[in-house]
Amino acid sequence: MRSNPFWQPIAALSVLACVLTPLPAAAQDASLLARVDSIFAQFDNTHSPGCALGVIRDGEFSFKRGYGMANLEYGTANSPSSVFRIGSVSKQFTAAAIVLLAQQGKLSLDDDIREYVPEVPAYEQTITIRHLLHHTSGLRDYLTLMYLAGQSDDDFYTDDELVAMLARQQELNFAPGDQHLYSNSGYFLLSQIVRSASGLSLREYAQQHLFGPLGMTHTHFHDDHSHIVPMRASGYTPSGPGVYSISMTTLGMVGDGGVFTSVDDLLQWERFFHSEPAANLPTDRPEEFWREMLRNGVLTNGDTLSYALGLGHGEYRGLPMISHSGGFVGFRAQVVRFPTERMSIICLCNVSIANPTRLSQRVADVLLADRLLPEPERPDRRQPSPEAGESEPPPLDSQQKQELAGFYYSGELDIEYEVVIEQGDLVLRVGNDLDGRLRLAATDEMRRGRVTLRFERSGDGRITGFLLDAGRVKNLRFVKQ
Repeated sequence: MRSNPFWQPIAALSVLACVLTPLPAAAQDASLLARVDSIFAQFDNTHSPGCALGVIRDGEFSFKRGYGMANLEYGTANSPSSVFRIGSVSKQFTAAAIVLLAQQGKLSLDDDIREYVPEVPAYEQTITIRHLLHHTSGLRDYLTLMYLAGQSDDDFYTDDELVAMLARQQELNFAPGDQHLYSNSGYFLLSQIVRSASGLSLREYAQQHLFGPLGMTHTHFHDDHSHIVPMRASGYTPSGPGVYSISMTTLGMVGDGGVFTSVDDLLQWERFFHSEPAANLPTDRPEEFWREMLRNGVLTNGDTLSYALGLGHGEYRGLPMISHSGGFVGFRAQVVRFPTERMSIICLCNVSIANPTRLSQRVADVLLADRLLPEPERPDRRQPSPEAGESEPPPLDSQQKQELAGFYYSGELDIEYEVVIEQGDLVLRVGNDLDGRLRLAATDEMRRGRVTLRFERSGDGRITGFLLDAGRVKNLRFVKQ
């Protein structure tokens, strides 16, 4: 089951949580360990999926544990060696492959992507590889496109079908370089660029040039859903109180996601990041490699982004931080680094309700308490009251509803939407969970969840179609039939 694209220690099993190296003095404090364990208390049982946690300091684990179950059917517990799908945390590995290819002279980050993926339309302005890496390409997000094209959670499509979908897009969300808008399409296309530039799939290239040299023996880009993965954790989502359903995918797209790895394997990647000694490095120019990986994106107007290459720059309670999160189907993941502390926190989870970003922050609160600034007050997230004089638009009369009802076709999605009148309401019919009642938002503007339909009229007032906005997709044109 795919996630909706608008959203991306068990005491009895403590033998799985053994720490393999001497602990720093702070970590030797049993109360600290107990406080970290308590953060994962809701998963600390044998009937729930959960998480695996690793804390790395100075190139070694200071703490690593498993909480909850890797597989509920077979009673297998999560551990630091359990292999999880890590969602968009994968993007840094895709970016790493591109940087290695650039170091090998097989491409430049400023190349036109059509040199490698000619199926992409020739838009008015050039899209470069760098635009893809920084999410500044303007390309519409493919997960959102497929959802809008009527795909349901269990549907399957191939790389070729996805490329064909992207080839049909006649417009961008914005001119390349003008804005930053997260797009999985860009990182999927990077996987195609790796194949074109190297002659190898992203999975093969990463194995030969990245994961293999680093000794990440249980890490790979999962481009074949039938591939057997030793030590794999299954993904789950709640289906009732204390009840879970399997939440996996058969999709084989990689680049934007698709890496399977473990806490144990990620130790090698974090050593590489923190410049710890390693037997085999993926590059003989590691400083240059990481300088490129950590280079912030810059917009056309000169504004600097906090996003680099599959990595985000930020801070947490006063400490510089480099991180990325991920989430797909029943998996959630977060890898956060505190470079000044030479510390990394890895949190990989196999249940959709887990929030590894917040879990990692709480671990940092415990282990870096003496280095963090006071926690700021959390903003009030309650919706503000309507301003005086504001009112909802007047309801549509029957004639206005009849004007909006009908069939609408999008050539870019190759799908027809129907707007019908049911029990006095305008209802959208697509074929997945987009189906449902439309809500009037403004004159000639209707909404269904986070999807907005902006109806267009001809000079004589007839409805001719609508433009659809849906977060990472903007201005999709539908023509009334």
